[in-house]
Amino acid sequence: MELYFLLLLVVLMAIALGSGYPVAFALPGSSIITILIAAGCGLLFFGNVDAFFGQGGPSEWLSAGVTNLRGVYWEPERDTLIAIPLFIFMGIMLQRSKIAEDLLITMAQLFGPIPGGLGISVVFVGALLAATTGIVGATVVAMGLISLPAMMRNNYSTPLATGTIAASGTLGQIIPPSIVLIILADQLSSAADQAGTARKALHKASTGELTMPSIFDVGSTSAGEMFLGAVLPGLVLVGLYMAFILIVAMIRPKLAPPVHYDGKYDFRFALKVLMTLTPPLALIFLVLGSIIAGVATVNQAGAIGAGGALIMAGYRLRDGHRDAYYPAILALICLAVIGFVLANFDTNIKSSTASVWGVRFAIVAVIGLIVALIWSGWRALKIENTLQSVMIETAKTTSLVFIILLGAAILTAAFRAFGGEHLVRDFLEGLPGGFWTKFVIVMAVIFVLGFFLDFIEIAVVVVPIVAPILLADPSANVTAVWLGVMIGLNIQTSFLTPPFGFALFYLRGVAPAAVKTLQIYKGVIPFIGIQLVALVIVGMTPQLVNYLPGRVSLLSDTAPPPRNPRLTYCVDNYVTEELAGRRGEILQSVDTARKLDWSILPQRMAKSIEDSFDKVEVAIASLDEANEAAATVERESGDYKPLHIEVRGIERDIRGIDGNIEDLETQIRRLRDPSQAERKARLERRVEVLKADRDALKGKIPETWKPAFDEFRALVNGETKLRRQYQLASRQAFEPVQMALASLDAYDAFVALEDELKAMPQRIADSAPEAMEDPLGELASKFGEIGGADDIRSAVSDARRALRGNSIDKAKAAEEIEAAIAEYDKQLAWRTEANTALRPGLQTYVNSLKTTIGIRQQEDMTRAQALFVAACQADHRDISLNF
Repeated sequence: MELYFLLLLVVLMAIALGSGYPVAFALPGSSIITILIAAGCGLLFFGNVDAFFGQGGPSEWLSAGVTNLRGVYWEPERDTLIAIPLFIFMGIMLQRSKIAEDLLITMAQLFGPIPGGLGISVVFVGALLAATTGIVGATVVAMGLISLPAMMRNNYSTPLATGTIAASGTLGQIIPPSIVLIILADQLSSAADQAGTARKALHKASTGELTMPSIFDVGSTSAGEMFLGAVLPGLVLVGLYMAFILIVAMIRPKLAPPVHYDGKYDFRFALKVLMTLTPPLALIFLVLGSIIAGVATVNQAGAIGAGGALIMAGYRLRDGHRDAYYPAILALICLAVIGFVLANFDTNIKSSTASVWGVRFAIVAVIGLIVALIWSGWRALKIENTLQSVMIETAKTTSLVFIILLGAAILTAAFRAFGGEHLVRDFLEGLPGGFWTKFVIVMAVIFVLGFFLDFIEIAVVVVPIVAPILLADPSANVTAVWLGVMIGLNIQTSFLTPPFGFALFYLRGVAPAAVKTLQIYKGVIPFIGIQLVALVIVGMTPQLVNYLPGRVSLLSDTAPPPRNPRLTYCVDNYVTEELAGRRGEILQSVDTARKLDWSILPQRMAKSIEDSFDKVEVAIASLDEANEAAATVERESGDYKPLHIEVRGIERDIRGIDGNIEDLETQIRRLRDPSQAERKARLERRVEVLKADRDALKGKIPETWKPAFDEFRALVNGETKLRRQYQLASRQAFEPVQMALASLDAYDAFVALEDELKAMPQRIADSAPEAMEDPLGELASKFGEIGGADDIRSAVSDARRALRGNSIDKAKAAEEIEAAIAEYDKQLAWRTEANTALRPGLQTYVNSLKTTIGIRQQEDMTRAQALFVAACQADHRDISLNF
């Protein structure tokens, strides 16, 4: 019955949108009306407002107070979305201050003389504006007003000219910073959580294991990762646009003739190009560079962009005056001072080592930067009332985005409540061909929706429904970043596809009457095709999307250590490649280390180090065996995979039938009134039919399945066991020598504590017990930071405990300190000898092992390791046979 209300929801929404009703109100309005009708029918026929809801219902929503509808009202407070008004302000301010106009004119003069140069300049400027403004309407209008007349005057083909302008104006949807990428990141972070839960449930249902290895988890995403992932695909699209225009100009020169520049290409022109390009490029560097470098979050980068746009508007609006650049110069000087201070002074005022002069310089520079921003803002406010108009436009656009977000969230909640998500999942999972069939169908639906809906509606309505299904599928194991960029590229075509392509309307509004609407439609068709080609390229090479976010993440200060389970596959591949070229060198280093006189060290430490030498060979052999086992699994999977897919498909259908039976049995339990006996009997007969279908499906499972599954699982488990043996052996091979080296590296710190330790007996005798608690505690902490000094730390801690509480025993404390001193003298003797005789050889040995056998004991990856792992993780890997 829920399906009827789901159909009603879709019909009401289609009618509302088709009648021209505002999208922001059509989405929640149709949802609320359908929910009220369903609740009323449930109350009327069954006395329960939740009767016609597949998931929860009004009473559950109201009582829980934290799910579905109520959760919608907190969406604008999500951290990611704060960046939206900042980037909108940046884009509109740059457009209103005529910086886009300067770019177009200058680039047209630079590229014009080459065939197709004017069109290439439009694409180039479109890419620059995309990276600074991200506002499609403003970009298309600006380029339409400036470039279209120039292109027509120079005999450019009208369809080619209009298509180039419209397509270039949409680059802001995929080249960061992009509003659609922020929205997609917000939606995909929730979708990834749902997909992770679904994948864990699938793993448990398929294998019977209660926990799923973390290496199979679904990774989430953020706006910063989406920005990084979209950089290379955006450049690919720009390159394809330019290549297309250049090829057209070469094949049919009359369609895109060169344009002669009347001026001279001299130093003055070069300076003009430099002055025009430098500010936007600097802003791009500050915004995107701060995100890539990990200096700023997306929200902070948005604030940087908004401030930079205001500074640029401050000098552009007062162009021609002597004081035009004063605020910008002041801001640059202040930024330089701040950079110098951060590089050379400690400005953390909470730290005891903070530099007073560094803090003073920083305060002065920040005040100066604030003055420059206020100065530029005052100019923007006074000159043509630019600031007020930009703020009003920003508020309007931001309100539109957030209202649509709220409405779409209500629509999604209603869609799920009526079982729409299960319906979509069952349809997609029932398709033959696995993940890629589902993906192509979803991409095709999004492409078709782009003919009628705006990018925001598609992003917030379709993505929450289909993304969890696609991300949960282990057969492709795609990343959320890749899926988001693919959807973003697809959504970008919605601006170009007639009849409702917004870029077409923007261009039509500013194009001269001589340009026919049909010519505009005709002009964008090749560029739509180019976008689809880019979609295929990015789809077939996920490294274009995944590598840069992975690289930045693994090279950052917060990078996961090599021992992180999610990195196991790629870290083992790195070690395998290293051992292929360095096996002999490592084994030789073991032989050399064996010859050192380890008897200098304490017996227990020396014994563990000598045992570790044998573990090196064990670790290498275990890794070799694990790789051989992995190759065997790969070979056997060819014959096993078709059977696995067939049986898992049957089991999925069985689970679907079990879900339907459960829903029907719930309805049957609600039918308590004798007048409902006929309906109850009909539902019971339906349950019996479903149970028969379930039994029939169970009968289709081949008899060969169980032995084939057991045999394949044995191979997989064998590989897993060997990898665990390798990890254990590698830890036992490296940890003892690593700990010994850490003990010797702390020699100077150890010696420095001698006077403090040996002064403690007298201090304990002369001081009150409570006065010695902190000094003893600090001394114990210092010894705790020195490798191999735990016995000393423990004795000092025991002395401290003897002076605490009700039973204070100074004699006991003195005894413990004497024991600590005795242990210190013993350790000092072997540390002094070992520091000279063993430390150089031990350091050489540790260095030979730490990037291979000892990689998991490293705190951080080296640059070479991080780059290898980033490249390894950038590709998608089929893990479906583990489910």
